Amino acid sequence: MSYTYEYPRAALAVDCVVFGLDEADLKVLLIQRKLSPFQHAWALPGGFMRMDETLEEAARRELEEEAGVSDVYLEQLYTFSAMGRDPRERVVTVAYYALAKLSDHRIRAATDAMGVGWFALEDLPKLAFDHADIVARAHERLRGKVRYAPVGFELLPPRFSLTQLQRLYEIILGTELDKRNFRKKILSLDLIVETDEVEQGVRHRAARLYRFDRRKYDRLAKQGFELSI
Repeated sequence: MSYTYEYPRAALAVDCVVFGLDEADLKVLLIQRKLSPFQHAWALPGGFMRMDETLEEAARRELEEEAGVSDVYLEQLYTFSAMGRDPRERVVTVAYYALAKLSDHRIRAATDAMGVGWFALEDLPKLAFDHADIVARAHERLRGKVRYAPVGFELLPPRFSLTQLQRLYEIILGTELDKRNFRKKILSLDLIVETDEVEQGVRHRAARLYRFDRRKYDRLAKQGFELSI
C-alpha cells in the first residue's frame, strides 16, 4: 500500500566514529570521499539508511562497505540535525561509535570511498560536513563510558599486561594515573584473569599477561561499575 505525506521528510543517515588504539595514540578511522559534496575530503564512514534496514544495520553495512570493518563493538551516540549540515538536502544523521582492535581489521576503501586510514585523534585532518563535532561528541562519550563500563577492553589484544591496560585508560582519559591505585582498583573488580604467559620480545623484564573474563565482562557491561581512578 502506498501513502502520500502532507509534509516533506528529511533524509536519514548514519555516521560512525571508529576508535582504535596503538601504543601512543587513540586513533579514528576516516575515509576519503570519492563523490561530491566534499570530494576528496576526509570524513567518517557513513551513508543513507535503506528502507529495509534498521539504523544499526545501516551503520554496520556502511562500515563494511566503505572501510572493510565488521564485527566491532557498536553503540548509538547522538542524533545530529542542525540545519544546513548537508548541502544536498535536509539530512538528519544518527551517529554511532565503535571500538576496534587495529590488528583485527585489514581496512580497505570501497564503494564511494577513494581512501581509508587511521588518524591520531589529536591530529585529524579537516573533516567534511559536521564530522569534527561528531568525533568530539564520541570522544566525550568514550571518556565517560570507560569509567562505568568495561568497554575499553575492546581495544586491547586478547592477552595484555597491566601496564598496557593502564596506558589504555591514560590515553582515553588524557591523564596520568597512579600505578598502585589503578592496579588495586582493576584487580578488585575481579574482571581480569592472570595467565601463565609473559610478554615476548621486550627489552625490560617481561610482564605477566592477563585476559579478561568474558562472563564477568558481560555482567559488568550490563550492570555497570564505578572506576574511581
